[in-house]
Amino acid sequence: MGILLNMSFHIPFWPLALVIGLAWAAPVLLSLFRITKVPTVIAEIILGYILGHFMLDHITSESMKILDFLALAGFIFLMFLSGLEINVDQITASLPRKKLSLASFLKNPLLVGISHFLLALILSYISTLVLAQIIDIPNLWYFSLIMVTTSVGIILPVLKNRGEIAGHYGQMIIIAAAVADIFSIILFSFTAFTLKHGFKIELLYIFVLFFALYIFTIVGRRLKQIPIFKKMGYQFSHSALQIRVRGTILVILGFVVIAQFIGEEEVLLGAFLSGLLLSSFMHKERSLLIVKMDGMGFGFFIPIFFIMVGMKFDTSAFAEFDSSIIWFLAALLVILFTVKIIPSMIWSRIFGFRRALAGGFLMSSRLSLIIAASAIGLEMNVITEGINASFILMAVVTCLISPIIFNALNPGNILSGSKTIIVGGSSTAVLLARRLHVHGKKSIIIEKNIDRFRDIQNKGLNAILENGCQEAVYREIHLSANNYVVLECGSDEDNLIVGKMLRKQFQHENIISRSQSKTIEKQLQLINVDTIDERRVLATTIENLILRPNTYHNLVESFDNYSVEEIQVINSEVDGKQIREIPFHSEAILMMIKSGESLSIPHGDTYLRKGDIIHVFGTNAAMEATHLMVE
Repeated sequence: MGILLNMSFHIPFWPLALVIGLAWAAPVLLSLFRITKVPTVIAEIILGYILGHFMLDHITSESMKILDFLALAGFIFLMFLSGLEINVDQITASLPRKKLSLASFLKNPLLVGISHFLLALILSYISTLVLAQIIDIPNLWYFSLIMVTTSVGIILPVLKNRGEIAGHYGQMIIIAAAVADIFSIILFSFTAFTLKHGFKIELLYIFVLFFALYIFTIVGRRLKQIPIFKKMGYQFSHSALQIRVRGTILVILGFVVIAQFIGEEEVLLGAFLSGLLLSSFMHKERSLLIVKMDGMGFGFFIPIFFIMVGMKFDTSAFAEFDSSIIWFLAALLVILFTVKIIPSMIWSRIFGFRRALAGGFLMSSRLSLIIAASAIGLEMNVITEGINASFILMAVVTCLISPIIFNALNPGNILSGSKTIIVGGSSTAVLLARRLHVHGKKSIIIEKNIDRFRDIQNKGLNAILENGCQEAVYREIHLSANNYVVLECGSDEDNLIVGKMLRKQFQHENIISRSQSKTIEKQLQLINVDTIDERRVLATTIENLILRPNTYHNLVESFDNYSVEEIQVINSEVDGKQIREIPFHSEAILMMIKSGESLSIPHGDTYLRKGDIIHVFGTNAAMEATHLMVE
């Protein structure tokens, strides 16, 4: 109690309460007004501007210091989560493993991503020279670095909502954005250090951060293999101690402290590398950690950062441009799109001009990194107040219009290509659609009840309001032979009616249904519908929980990071080779090989032949690498 009595409670909490109130109100308002195209952070910046200029214009310096500290913590969290968002497995899976040709170069996401960034950087610097004829730019190089940034945080949700995140097109854009983030942050760190301290030998101190990244990676992977740490991690992670969260905070602060010893401007790089570190060696735990850190970051600290950006946004700073402000902002917006669109034409050889152009517009979206880099530049006096305000405005504009233009140029058609059709909108159907969405697979739910249909749509899932018993519905949604149809009509009798109709009228084969009745199950099997006996599934689940609980829990809990796929071998280069001669991804396990009608368990001396179907278990990155290798 004595400690509590020594605390000071005179600090006013109402400014913080207002900020948190706005952080809560931003997504609520967007949801109430059904404004789905505007990122929440944009609303937070706008509400922060209103708060700072009309409600907190007389805030005390003590309260402002508290808000500034929490905003800085939000900035650090933002950079950490930016690093954690990058899937290191996807990048390493793209490392070239054979002799490069033009065709293999254009298909390699990592090499194309690096080329995209370098072209964008060159165009950005040339464009900066042109802009310098309109306004005074204190440092041309730093200005050009700000323009070359992108936003993985905007790109990922757009591609994921369209079901393109796992495809080759989506992977090209995601890895290009990740490369742009990594290279931009590294160049910002070196540039900021040089601008503040000059080109000295101490510049090499920055490599201490990369050495720390290497050491932490090696030590972390070894600690994970020690049984006592495995046991402690499992015991503590699910208790009130939350040991993994505490360890993550310790890693973040460890990198931030090292970065501060090198230079204050390197905090950006330190926080980012801490996220990259954890992303590199966490797999099944990765999604759970992201959920917890997202809760801390986006639930509290990060909204304060963006609200404070809005609070400190000064429209009077545009006065420094005088009458040239309109021309400058228009030119800046055009250049911000141009420096991303022109390099994206590399993709036109594979995906066509229209999709390459759409990818360029999506890559033009900028948010957290451009705001952070601009704030650091302002603090170092290498950009002016007016330029800083312009970049914040451009972040808002590009985040709003880039996804819209992308969707307009590359309209996603949920009815075309490979998809799963789920007849009936039960809770099981919704869960299945969500799971398929995690794996980047398209699904459509056919639901005849309007209230349930609207509820499914509000969950962000694809649904159509139709009766699944009618033939015309399946013609409208372009049912094709490779589409799976899952019958969840609500009753065994309705499942049987739809199953018979699909088999008779469409000769469709890929039909799955569950059954609680032995009689209905037999009738479904007679028409070659794959049936699921709920009693048998429940008994098997309980059996697994008794006989192999750890294996069962690991498989169920990691479904969003691991999967099983059947991949056909069509690449002539692996035809006739032994398994040991083929450089499979380290996260891929060959479970079985189907050659014709025979099944076998593969060994190192097993030969692969064209036409074989391999059953692979592994991470999404491993699946992508395996597809590229054998297809």
